[in-house]
Amino acid sequence: MSAIELYSYQKAWIQDKSRFKIGMQARQTGKTFETTLEIVDNCFEFATQARKTKWIILSKGERQAKEIIKEGITPHAHAFNIGAKETSYEWDSGQGVYNVLEVSLAGGSRIIALPANPDTARGFAGNVYLDEFALHRDSREIWGALYPVISAGYKIRITSTPKGKSNKFYEIFTSEGDLWSKHRTDIYEAVAAGLPRDVEELKAGLNDADLWRQEYELEWLDEAEAWLPYELINSVEDDRAGIPQNYQGGKCFIGNDIGRRNDLWVAFVWEAIGDVLWCREIKTLKRASFADQDKALDSLMDNYDVVRIALDQTGMGEKPVEDAERRYGRHKVEGVLLTLNSKQHMANLGKQYFEERKIRLPLGDTALREDLHKLRRIITPIGNIRFDADRDSSGHADRTWAAFLGIYAASTTERQVKRSPVGSMSKPNYG
Repeated sequence: MSAIELYSYQKAWIQDKSRFKIGMQARQTGKTFETTLEIVDNCFEFATQARKTKWIILSKGERQAKEIIKEGITPHAHAFNIGAKETSYEWDSGQGVYNVLEVSLAGGSRIIALPANPDTARGFAGNVYLDEFALHRDSREIWGALYPVISAGYKIRITSTPKGKSNKFYEIFTSEGDLWSKHRTDIYEAVAAGLPRDVEELKAGLNDADLWRQEYELEWLDEAEAWLPYELINSVEDDRAGIPQNYQGGKCFIGNDIGRRNDLWVAFVWEAIGDVLWCREIKTLKRASFADQDKALDSLMDNYDVVRIALDQTGMGEKPVEDAERRYGRHKVEGVLLTLNSKQHMANLGKQYFEERKIRLPLGDTALREDLHKLRRIITPIGNIRFDADRDSSGHADRTWAAFLGIYAASTTERQVKRSPVGSMSKPNYG
């Protein structure tokens, strides 16, 4: 422990031996580092007493669970000189099969990491670490499944940045009473403790007031105006989405939001697997020439079996739509003018696909998550409804509109071919 430099807030976290402990920290302040250090330190303490213990790490997804082992647990174990033998295997819960990464330490202690869901939460008994719990899909169901397991006397550690109020992390952190030991460290407190960060540079680089308040100042933002709340976004994220190599060869649909100077150019590729649209790739360009935009779209057309493309025809989109019709054929290309009515239609359609879980989005794509969440439904003084988002360094909800355009392209094609399903539309639901 003495060989590792810790900031005061990290020392306070590790030295707090409370059974029920929850921490809310700003991004980039080391919450995973300090919690994995505490876990390894606990295993080391047991080893010195010729005893063994077990920790279960439940993370948002499989990749995140592996990162915690590879970048946190194993390096700490080597620093403590207690060994770290990693093994991976499949665990069949009876309800599903999950990939598990396990670390065995000297003295017999074990640390097991796997993706969080109600099934895995009840499947292993031991001390538990819930990493970025506000991002977990079905957080209340996970907690309901987990609590009986830890009630046998095990410790529970929860860390996260806030993600709105519609999740179990918010409920636990704001609960009354003395059961939970609560730690809170925003970016200002972390820097005051010695964390080497330039606050003004971070804030200017992020260039998003709401995101700064949430991720760095740890405010519970009201989600009443958000068209797609975090809980809804969480529900459709999947480890296997957003990876071009996972393309199954099925029919694809592309939504293309056109931007050049201030906004992003975004092409969103969906593959239809059964009745679910899987995100396969998101291509973004900024301040790119029209020629470079054309090359990017041509590349996507070459790599996927694209049935239909819906392009933003508003403003500077007129020429790209004409060019796309000439290159790919009018039967594949539809230009969409982003008016109040068309935006409302696509926003409603997109939300329907979210709510019915008919899409799968990449897990852990922060830029996409925040882009989706920034979209607001606004009622004008004369009673009209419009959908808009603040413009910042990451664009103007450009990824969101590209995604919605792609969903629209798939939905219109589905109506046209409903009587005679095409290709992979009849495939089973996998990714």
